[in-house]
Amino acid sequence: MEYHLKTPLKTEDIETLRTGDIVYLSGKVLTARDEAHKRILETPLKEMPFSLEGGAIYHCGPLMKKDDSGQWEVVAAGPTTSARMSAMTPKFLELHNVRILIGKGGMDNIADSFRGKCVYLAYTGGCAALAAASIKNVHAVHWLDLGMPEAVWELEMDEFGPLIVGIDIKGNDLFSNIRKNAKENLNEISRP
Repeated sequence: MEYHLKTPLKTEDIETLRTGDIVYLSGKVLTARDEAHKRILETPLKEMPFSLEGGAIYHCGPLMKKDDSGQWEVVAAGPTTSARMSAMTPKFLELHNVRILIGKGGMDNIADSFRGKCVYLAYTGGCAALAAASIKNVHAVHWLDLGMPEAVWELEMDEFGPLIVGIDIKGNDLFSNIRKNAKENLNEISRP
């Protein structure tokens, strides 16, 4: 199935998504990598400079530049390896009502923490220029002291995708299933 979603999202907006479905996402999307996740977990909710309610987090360290008028432009916005954020994600989802995480390569053994609240969407690595073409506006940047790729960028996306549902709201994990099937097939063909 193919879905077209727009942030902010409610739980019911993502309930029908299943692993392998295709999603195109519009609306505000925040970037966050390792350092931003650490700071989000350390920052009291009332001191957070942005809202995560119903939001989407893109595991991405974009390459940005300022134009002559001082406005930020996106040069490239490819996904980073999501497994790096696996250890922080269960606590992250416990504290914040984020509905979508987007990244590359799946997450390690944390599908249960997605149950009833969030989905994980995978974007193809190496398509940073294509992702940048989906960004129609840069609303703001937060925590630039962390560095350009680690800062939190508020991006306005238009039909960002195709994104593949890697972990659905029931805790089904496409990446784990593929690894399991590949291992079983390897064992089968390796028998003498």
